[in-house]
Amino acid sequence: MDRVLKAARTSGSLNLSNRSLREVPNEVYQSLDAVGEGENWWEAVDLAKLILAHNNIESLREDLRNLPLLTVLNVSHNKLSELPAAIGELQMLKSLDVAFNSISKLPEIGSATSLVKLDCSSNQLKELPCSLGRCLNLSELKASNNCIASLPKELANCSKLLKLDVEGNKLASISENLIASWTALTEVNASKNLLSGMPENIGSLSRLVRLDLHQNRIVSIPASIKGCYSLMELFMGNNALSTLPKEMGELSQLGTLDLHSNQDEMKFS
Repeated sequence: MDRVLKAARTSGSLNLSNRSLREVPNEVYQSLDAVGEGENWWEAVDLAKLILAHNNIESLREDLRNLPLLTVLNVSHNKLSELPAAIGELQMLKSLDVAFNSISKLPEIGSATSLVKLDCSSNQLKELPCSLGRCLNLSELKASNNCIASLPKELANCSKLLKLDVEGNKLASISENLIASWTALTEVNASKNLLSGMPENIGSLSRLVRLDLHQNRIVSIPASIKGCYSLMELFMGNNALSTLPKEMGELSQLGTLDLHSNQDEMKFS
């Protein structure tokens, strides 16, 4: 462990994954204060990348704020039930991965304004924090396999969003206001939810390449779908479709169309 920590103080990167850790070593939180014998403080660099994945860690301390230059934090596949508020104060953080834990609520994260990627999949979340809307550089949001019933309207501020994965939640709808703001989207996975329809303005997603809405309760596809002229893959299996809009014929890039397990006699309208 000492050797690994010493190397981290010169590289700025520390990987402690797959070590059966039950807690984060104190030395990690101390950052530059932990310069050891035979080391010079001017040779040490602040920790920028911290990987703690695949351990048995049950808690993180507020002392994370002692690592203000963190850009990558990965604590996925642990036994966390909550996260310290200090995570939301890491202004340089670009990638946060807390997937595969037992987290029921994310802290206010709006001060982490550099955040580009957030993965909070496979937890016990019922909502996403409204403050996520202040992360204006967010391009990838993964929140699959939780219990989320709605997306905060503040996410409309995240106009750089490229990939959205909310599979396996309890979403009944995705608002048109969000779709109107997310025109940069290239991939959307909202399968295995409770959606009864697509947003009427889905056609504003002209850069969308992949759309997966299988296993919902969708009864129709809006004619505006023709505006998704970059669409190459569309998955609509296990819904309640009986008709398809004739405008779908204008999707010249569409190579994969999955309509299995819908109404028996499907027609174009």
